[in-house]
Amino acid sequence: MTAAGAAAAAPGTPCAQLRAAADEIWAAQHAHPFVRGIADGTLPVERFRHYIRQDYVYLVDYGRLMALGAARAPDLATMRRFAELTQGILVTEMDLHRALAAEWGVGEAELEREPASPTTRAYADFLLRTAALGDFAELLAALLPCMWGYAEIGARLAAEPEPGGGHPGYARWIATYAGEEFQRLAAWCRELTDRAGAGVDAAGRRRMEAAFVQSSRWELAFWDAAWRLEGVEGGAR
Repeated sequence: MTAAGAAAAAPGTPCAQLRAAADEIWAAQHAHPFVRGIADGTLPVERFRHYIRQDYVYLVDYGRLMALGAARAPDLATMRRFAELTQGILVTEMDLHRALAAEWGVGEAELEREPASPTTRAYADFLLRTAALGDFAELLAALLPCMWGYAEIGARLAAEPEPGGGHPGYARWIATYAGEEFQRLAAWCRELTDRAGAGVDAAGRRRMEAAFVQSSRWELAFWDAAWRLEGVEGGAR
């Protein structure tokens, strides 16, 4: 397990076990040229622009996943936590995307009309299917790689020198995911997952691990789809 992962999850907890199961996938995310391009400012701006548009589409369904989490929560305190998480996604995170898109002359209405690429649609469908058909612990395990993964990437990149050149939004992107508010949201997700995982049997833990690993694979695929400009005819917009 990486140092960042170990720092975020106490040894022996359900989250630590989930993170260990997907460690190779997460290492591949950290090493992916898209992520490294944000880190050092060398990412071609057309790839970042494509990512912002597709991530906005994805976040709409991720917000729906959070709402399903609130609906399926076993108690009022957990419902409140999911309401806070939903607010963080639909306001803090999507505001960043709207602001960056506006710099390219792309308004909110145009973002909401953006068609989902094959990877975006498949990832969102997996999450919503898991939320609808799986148990509550599976739902938490499926949503966690996005929230926790971005918090880990943000924290790591914030510890590196600020990206030079490239688009000024790269530093803003890093600051958002490394920031206290997003880090707190990710910690809440881990806390909820640890609590749910402690209450399930061995079969439930296996289902949680399968959901977590599959979502982690989709996270890696999402970076790669942005790098390849998936679904953009003739390359960049």
